Amino acid sequence: MTNGSLLDRVARLPFIAPGNPTGVPAAVLLALSPVDGADDLGLVLVRRPDHMRTHAGQVGLPGGAVDPADEDGTAAALREAEEEVGLDPAAVRVLGSLDRAYVSVSNFDVLPVVGLWDGRAPLRPNPDEVAAILRPTLRQLADPANQELVPIARLLPPAAVRTRGVPPHMVSPVFWVDGVAVWGFTAGLLAAFLDSLGLPAPPLPRGWERRPMARPPR
Repeated sequence: MTNGSLLDRVARLPFIAPGNPTGVPAAVLLALSPVDGADDLGLVLVRRPDHMRTHAGQVGLPGGAVDPADEDGTAAALREAEEEVGLDPAAVRVLGSLDRAYVSVSNFDVLPVVGLWDGRAPLRPNPDEVAAILRPTLRQLADPANQELVPIARLLPPAAVRTRGVPPHMVSPVFWVDGVAVWGFTAGLLAAFLDSLGLPAPPLPRGWERRPMARPPR
């Protein structure tokens, strides 16, 4: 898909119904916003605090587990984005969601939700969950100069490498955003998303899938 503006390409994605979760239901939000004077879209990423028990210091999308009070994964993604960065759910126009992705290390089955907002309201990191907010654009992520494959042993603390038994040949796609590495599940999801829009994406290692788009909003 290479015809039309990026916004048009996102709007034309073939959102279809994802399968049922096989792990703990969770959701993340790809909050896209227009970039003034450019055929580009901004994205909201968060860096987790170093004190967190899991994913400490890592970069991801706003999101988390689906709570019993959430109507569905979309509601969970919007709630989490509001809690983590102060993004008003009413300001987001949900387009649909990508296919679910299972994360074995956490047993989460993640539903990535795609939404549009104007990008103008200030975002505020919740210090309990977010150390910093990153605002790359899709074309910045798609720049091959900001992409590479990196051994996971170089991305994790040595203690985590030993505990998990990470083999030296295991690699992850990486996006570099202002000197910060975006890797693992989030990098794989973003690589598949860029690829679906006809933008350059880092190659996924063997065993990683480029998942298609999923369901429309209700």
